[in-house]
Amino acid sequence: MSIHPQAIVDPSAILADDVTVGPWSYIGPNVEIGSGTEIMSHVVVKGPTVIGKNNRIFQFSSVGEECQDKKYAGEPTRLEIGDNNIFRENCTIHRGTIQDQGLTKIGSNNLVMAYVHVAHDCVLGDNIILANNATLAGHVHVGDWAILGGGTMVHQFCKIGCHSMSAGGSIVLKDIPAFIMASGQSASAFGLNSEGLKRRGFSKEAMLELKRAYKIIFRQGLTLKQAIEALEDAASRVPEVSILLDSLKNSDRGILR
Repeated sequence: MSIHPQAIVDPSAILADDVTVGPWSYIGPNVEIGSGTEIMSHVVVKGPTVIGKNNRIFQFSSVGEECQDKKYAGEPTRLEIGDNNIFRENCTIHRGTIQDQGLTKIGSNNLVMAYVHVAHDCVLGDNIILANNATLAGHVHVGDWAILGGGTMVHQFCKIGCHSMSAGGSIVLKDIPAFIMASGQSASAFGLNSEGLKRRGFSKEAMLELKRAYKIIFRQGLTLKQAIEALEDAASRVPEVSILLDSLKNSDRGILR
């Protein structure tokens, strides 16, 4: 373990033997940090928080702080972070509230760039990129492999589907379905995230079926209910269309169109 003499680590915090803590950082009580994680200088980590293995948290980030919800009354809510994540400078990651599950949760292998805000009760999957100044309001769910461009602002309770993408500066007021690109203020659908899917090895057949599904949802003037019904057959045959269909069925705020 390498704890700089000018760092403050609460005696009750549990740190793996090879955790690094830089100068002027503070690790509070009820914090657990896994093997290989590096806390740079000027980082504040408060609990209850569990941070997994091989994470890197850069300077001036605030991790596990109380949320900004006015209903919060000091309840012992949690933050859980997986493995192999990078949090760049000035990120703010808040714990959950009892109005939800009492938990903010971030998966593994994510890149969270500078000045990103992850509010209370957000749930993030794996392999996500949140570019500089992306802002997630409370209760936002972000699926695996999603990318939010710089300055994207996401309204509370929105769901960002897996393998989706937002353009920089987008204001997301409704759900982005899986595999869809979105852009605008407020954001609307701008096609399939084709380039991202190609890079991740999706087959030509899957891409073709997803493009057909996109036209059904966004180009034929159907209601969401009608579009869901029209996709049922393809979803029974093509796993990727089934994932897209699930993101439509599980939408609470409605999808952007």
